[in-house]
Amino acid sequence: MASLETLHISHLPASLPVHVALYRDVQNAPFLRQQLLSGNKDFEYALIDASVVFSRTHALVAVFRAVNDYLNNRLKSRNVHSEIVFSLSPANNIADSFRKFGLTDSTKDLLIIKVSLTPDITHESVEAHLQEHIQGTPVPFDDEILSTIRDVAKIKKVYKLGSLPSSTTKEANGTLSDGDRQLEKCLLGAIALRGAT
Repeated sequence: MASLETLHISHLPASLPVHVALYRDVQNAPFLRQQLLSGNKDFEYALIDASVVFSRTHALVAVFRAVNDYLNNRLKSRNVHSEIVFSLSPANNIADSFRKFGLTDSTKDLLIIKVSLTPDITHESVEAHLQEHIQGTPVPFDDEILSTIRDVAKIKKVYKLGSLPSSTTKEANGTLSDGDRQLEKCLLGAIALRGAT
């Protein structure tokens, strides 16, 4: 099974493809986190705890915002990959966004995102690096898988959406129910509006 998907996001330059991989049962989260903390350039990825990713759209909206900010010299964090993690947050506190959305030592489900900022960052190079360094099971980056990983209560708490009703029905093939669609719209709105006031 291919563990890496390469995407071209609408309204972003085709020269900036985005590589996305989702892993379950990650065994070496402390090692990966240490690479981030030490500033190891080989591990310059957005490493996101997948339990706080509601849907594929939720993640890709954060990627769009971060890459758009990168292209317009508006980054608030150190690089486009840390900006992706920050972009998931509804608040302007960068450290808080890393605590809530980023990789922790106890992360078991991991969403990995890499933007090809230079020509040497290719699907093949990213895939080889992940295969060498990620100790986990690759799974498809789709809504059906994410629906089994996401922690809706945790997501609602982070976004302060506790008053929204929780969905009690599961739709086929990972399709969102009406309640889930409402929650997703609130999450996307929070990402879009952060810092706008």
